[in-house]
Amino acid sequence: MANSPEMRASDADRDRVAAILREHTAQGRITMDEFNERLEQLYKSKTYGELAKLTTDLPDVDLRNLPVKASAAAPAQRGMHSGMKAAWSAWAVASGINWVIWLIVSLTSGDLIYPWPLWVMGPWGVILLLSSIFGNDHSKRS
Repeated sequence: MANSPEMRASDADRDRVAAILREHTAQGRITMDEFNERLEQLYKSKTYGELAKLTTDLPDVDLRNLPVKASAAAPAQRGMHSGMKAAWSAWAVASGINWVIWLIVSLTSGDLIYPWPLWVMGPWGVILLLSSIFGNDHSKRS
């Protein structure tokens, strides 16, 4: 049964039209001011005919088949994954704190002491470096 213009629209129908309007705004067909005006009219609309008037000057958009954005399509091309970034950040923070402690101890003792932070950051850094270079790439497994 076809929906006649006089038939009442549901909240789901309004949400679908709102998504279409957002997509047209993202594609640059309508401005933010036009989007806001149409959105205001959208939530006042009661029938399919009133909803249809909001998009009559716009081409049809199939929200299920939108082109995939490059950033979502290839996360591996953007660099290392967030877990590895977090591991390198933790290494950098811990190394910085150890060097600050070493510096404070060296300054207060009046003599440069043995650079023991190298033993903290060295092995950990080597393991991280090897994991970054040869580690499992999540995009290759999926």
